[in-house]
Amino acid sequence: MKRTVFPTALFAVAITALLAGAVASLSSTVAFADEDYCKVPKSEWKTTDELKAKLTGEGWDVRKIKEDEGCFEVYAIDSDGKKIEAYFDPASFVIVKQDGEDD
Repeated sequence: MKRTVFPTALFAVAITALLAGAVASLSSTVAFADEDYCKVPKSEWKTTDELKAKLTGEGWDVRKIKEDEGCFEVYAIDSDGKKIEAYFDPASFVIVKQDGEDD
């Protein structure tokens, strides 16, 4: 009886494809989870005026605050003079995501 290498090679390809699929599914799950920052019931939210007062007290020049996907999205100039787009948890005012000018 002849032995062939084919079944072993096929097995290696199948394992590689399986691992690649697993990595891709984990990566997409992580990306989806990263976009779900604020999960606070509206009844626990503080006001945008309170957030503005807090940030102004820290030296920020707040240009705009709006609600975006359960977070407060703030456009401002921070105390260092950098343009900032930041997302805040509406109950704790903790920054959950921030984009700013590159130096």
